[in-house]
Amino acid sequence: MAAQRRSVFFLLSPLVVIAITAVQSVNGVEYQVINNATGTAGGTRFSNEIGVKYSKQTLISATQFIWRTFQETSKAQRKSVERVTMIVETMDGVAYASNNEIHVSANYIGSYSGDVKTEITGVLYHEMTHVWQWNGNGQTPGGLIEGIADYVRLKAGYAPSHWVKPGGGDRWDQGYDVTAYFLDYCNSLRNGFVAVLNKRMRTGYSVSFFQELLGKTVDQLWSDYKAKYGN
Repeated sequence: MAAQRRSVFFLLSPLVVIAITAVQSVNGVEYQVINNATGTAGGTRFSNEIGVKYSKQTLISATQFIWRTFQETSKAQRKSVERVTMIVETMDGVAYASNNEIHVSANYIGSYSGDVKTEITGVLYHEMTHVWQWNGNGQTPGGLIEGIADYVRLKAGYAPSHWVKPGGGDRWDQGYDVTAYFLDYCNSLRNGFVAVLNKRMRTGYSVSFFQELLGKTVDQLWSDYKAKYGN
């Protein structure tokens, strides 16, 4: 059963800023969403087109999808996370995850020219993956970390149109969409490959994981992948 708490905080300054918070607990994890950009164009668009309630439900749905994708059926298999907080704030960039907090740019929301609700949903699936994925105790290359996050976004059906096409990119660990499509290819060779790769990265990382799991070096796999798409 999910427990829910709502609260509203008023902070007085030369401008009155209202931070709207919603907290919900599901499967032992608390999810909190805070809009710290009320009164700005992006903060207002967030409230009107996305909203705290939808964001909170997306965090919950993303977590459950990630657990399924990583084949983590028990609490012992997952990272120990008690609370995830999403904060909409005035900042550059799009979003980032740090210390189980997901910071989303109100500037980006305000300036995005398409379906911002779908775009931010995809962003949240990516950033939530960072909350839950293993990183080889800091040894995993950043490109692979970002690629796994975009792989989850891809499999959830939120790959945006501006991504490269399958087969694109210069190297397998380029990161983001390039690595996501490569991982999707690897997973087609062995269903559950990404889940097993993530499990192995709980304690460390080695590029030999690819050969151990798929029978070829990562460079051979990359060559095969490029050849499949005529590159």
